[in-house]
Amino acid sequence: MQGKKTSQETAAMSSELQTNPKGPQTAPKSPIGLLRKRGQEAIPKMQPAMMMFSSKYWARRGLSLDSAMYDQQHLAASMLRRTSFNRIDERPDKEEPKSTHDLGKLAVIFSLKNEVGCLVKALRLFQEKHVNLSHIESRRSKRVTNEVEIYAECNCSKKEFNELVQHLKDHVNIVSYNTPQHVWSAETDCLDCVCVLGGLPDGEGIPWFPQKISELDQCSHRVLMYGSELDADHPGFKDKVYRERRKYFVEVAMNYKFGQPIPRIEYTPEEVKTWGVIFRELTKLYPTHACREYLKNLPLLTKHCGYREDNIPQLEDVSLFLKERSGFTVRPVAGYLSPRDFLAGLAYRVFNCTQYIRHSTDPLYTPEPDTCHELLGHVPLLADPKFAQFSQEIGLASLGASDKDVQKLATHALSDKATVKMFDPKTTCYQECLITTFQDVYFVSESFEEAKEKMREFAKTIKRPFSVYYNPYTQSIDLLKDTRSIENVVQDLRSDLTTVCDALGKMNTYLGI
Repeated sequence: MQGKKTSQETAAMSSELQTNPKGPQTAPKSPIGLLRKRGQEAIPKMQPAMMMFSSKYWARRGLSLDSAMYDQQHLAASMLRRTSFNRIDERPDKEEPKSTHDLGKLAVIFSLKNEVGCLVKALRLFQEKHVNLSHIESRRSKRVTNEVEIYAECNCSKKEFNELVQHLKDHVNIVSYNTPQHVWSAETDCLDCVCVLGGLPDGEGIPWFPQKISELDQCSHRVLMYGSELDADHPGFKDKVYRERRKYFVEVAMNYKFGQPIPRIEYTPEEVKTWGVIFRELTKLYPTHACREYLKNLPLLTKHCGYREDNIPQLEDVSLFLKERSGFTVRPVAGYLSPRDFLAGLAYRVFNCTQYIRHSTDPLYTPEPDTCHELLGHVPLLADPKFAQFSQEIGLASLGASDKDVQKLATHALSDKATVKMFDPKTTCYQECLITTFQDVYFVSESFEEAKEKMREFAKTIKRPFSVYYNPYTQSIDLLKDTRSIENVVQDLRSDLTTVCDALGKMNTYLGI
């Protein structure tokens, strides 16, 4: 998912709400992202003006949500900038002020409808929770038309912040949270925050990543597009009933937390019919187009998860099946994730999966991933242990990597065009993936083992001051940054080797070797 940078990828936010924004920014000529085929017809290209306000556009550039919304340097400068205004203290005089040690400096970004009085109502939420604002900016939203994004810098304790987050979620659309570096550590338990990892050698600028599986809640809730926020080129853009239905799926996904059973969905007859059209068409193609690993697992999914023309499988059933086959699980997600957040899930063998169905008017095409794409395209391969290992290693390579390296890891181009090349990550990462046409290049590998070995070599080129090790016992990421942390991994390997040697010894005894 690689493309040219726009001339104004990030813009400084204005100091007040604007009703007459400047002209549209120049968009790239070729949007990029995952391919969704539509027969043999070319998909109409997205207009440049619409592309700039499309959240899908940012997802295809390999950028995390916060870096896509704001330039990192601008954000850092804004966070560290001292305000010229006096602090507003809404606390009763008799209450003792908190020490600076108990307070953390937090930048909150949320969006509002561009209408009279909206900002006043939003700021009242901060007042109700007695949170001091030290800096505030605004700009026209790049995600949704007729909305503005508010950047509010405030000082508060962790407890106050968590209470504020819950309060804000009930009244405004959350975009992201950014904790300034060195204020709160990566071990902070704040909700949905994005911070920079501390405590690492040369750790300046290392992007935050989840270090335990429960922290994937923060990644999976940071969607780039969801609910009724459909682009004008979306088949369901003018369908109010469909948009309302999508809001329901958003609510289910956003309320889900790690460890909970995945809610079961009662799909409508129209949704089941749409699934059936896709299922019939693809089952005709599988015998001649799918790999042997896929063909091996599809009958098992039919038997254990209800893969049928007249039934849409439930994610909970699929997740339990994958857990037994390859150690993977799935979790519901409201829509597009940035490549960084999606790959972070793979590092824990977690696949973020949508539950909504594409619009019924065009069942063989979708401009975004839906549950048909996930369940029929990805899940059968994730049930294969070798492919699961391959996917996890891509995810592990992304943790703490730069936006540029994440962009390379997320880039792939597969199609049935004439040009065929052997899979080589060093070449694949620079191949632009098209969304409006069929692909120009097809990359092929003889086996998942071969692809995995090549990916391992490519991962070694990613620059970061540490290595990562997935601990399956605690479902957490260990940072290998010194001899002590490496020693712990060696202990695990020694135990595994003891088991292997014992097995070989017994084989020699019983076989008389």
